[in-house]
Amino acid sequence: MARDAEIIRTADICDDHRGDARICELQFNDYGARHHFHGHIVTFRGYETNKGLRAVLQEGGAGKVLVIDGRGSMRKALCGGNIAAEAFENGWEGLVFNGAIRDSHEFVDLDFGVKAVGTTAMPPSNEMPGVAGDTLNFGDIQFRPGDYLYADRDCVIVLDEPDHD
Repeated sequence: MARDAEIIRTADICDDHRGDARICELQFNDYGARHHFHGHIVTFRGYETNKGLRAVLQEGGAGKVLVIDGRGSMRKALCGGNIAAEAFENGWEGLVFNGAIRDSHEFVDLDFGVKAVGTTAMPPSNEMPGVAGDTLNFGDIQFRPGDYLYADRDCVIVLDEPDHD
């Protein structure tokens, strides 16, 4: 299933918003079929756990990007192919992981954006639930629910409000 998405380059946003664009300093890898995406931020955090992530994804993601903070852990994946497919089916524009994913070969045909720090084969722990809706801090910026995220091959940036029609 293909989706039409307006391509908005992060460099263009930064040219227009030098003082306002918050640039995430983490270097992400792209795993989904789309390398450019944008949307309002929804947040989830969980250290080596994704318990509660599916409930957030089921709320629907049209016009939204889910930012997941796993504190950069590469020991256990926060998402695999099944959860990514659910995110795609529920209309999310993209997922950004400060942590690892697994089954990355299952992401390549999903026509939406997935960025992660890396991959691992280990599944997540589901002992403690994650938390949705908090302000996240990583890559030397804040990701606040409702702010606007732009992502492409260059980087991930955040503005307080969207800057396109």
